[in-house]
Amino acid sequence: MANVLLLRAPSQDGGDKYEDNIRTQGYTPVSVPVLETVLKNLPALKEIIQAGHSVKGYAGVIITSGRACEAWRTAVQELVSNSANTDWATVPFYVVGEATAKALEEIREAVGGSPFTPKDIRGRAESGTSERLAHFILDDLSSRTDSGKLLYLTGDKNRDTSPKILKEGGFDLEPLQVYETQGSSNFPADLQKALNSVPTGRWWIVYFAPSAAEFVTPTLRKHFDLRSIDSPPDTSRTIPSVAAIGPTTSTFLREQLSLHVRAVPSKPTPEALVAAIVAADSATSAAL
Repeated sequence: MANVLLLRAPSQDGGDKYEDNIRTQGYTPVSVPVLETVLKNLPALKEIIQAGHSVKGYAGVIITSGRACEAWRTAVQELVSNSANTDWATVPFYVVGEATAKALEEIREAVGGSPFTPKDIRGRAESGTSERLAHFILDDLSSRTDSGKLLYLTGDKNRDTSPKILKEGGFDLEPLQVYETQGSSNFPADLQKALNSVPTGRWWIVYFAPSAAEFVTPTLRKHFDLRSIDSPPDTSRTIPSVAAIGPTTSTFLREQLSLHVRAVPSKPTPEALVAAIVAADSATSAAL
């Protein structure tokens, strides 16, 4: 059976469903992370934290991801409190879900009683999505008579619906991008290590996003004959089969990178992906 290269980071909390489902069909999965997240605008964030919430009249802080929590934690660890007017413990921090709430709580555990650490964490149980969080904030702050300004920590690919809902509800959002996603600087080395870890043989390469595809394909071409639509095969390298997790990624691979895509699952799930790969291989075997 073939090896299956999954261009995404494997799950960190127990078994990986993509890898597990691939193994059940006799394939050998190997996952290689293609993206990394880096913090940015930390000086601006530290300036806001150091000045205190009252300077700009923040009624609360919105944090919807673990990376945003990491940015706050990093900023706090680099600050030394020298002001009695910077107590962020009295400011509500609005989060999406338990994981983000726990990440904020860990800041206080790590830093201790710093006035820069969040203490009043809200929305963890009431909000599972940014939209639900926005409505929760509107209800929670409906009785306030002072400023309705909210500090909103975001990333570079923020697609939340909460800003529109909150603005329509009369709140003034001040967004600050504190992290961004980019191609992993370790991808070439991680890929080589992954290729060396599995038996030689046939390969499937599974793409999960257009942005990642554009970044990794030049490196992949050094190891595989990723055939363009109009190019002849290069017999000196392995010719892999290509799968895309969904139609958007498939269209990008075909139209922008001119790649042959052999399999697209009916749904973006581990089970559907494996079924699409098996079906493509079965069709090839039947044609021989």
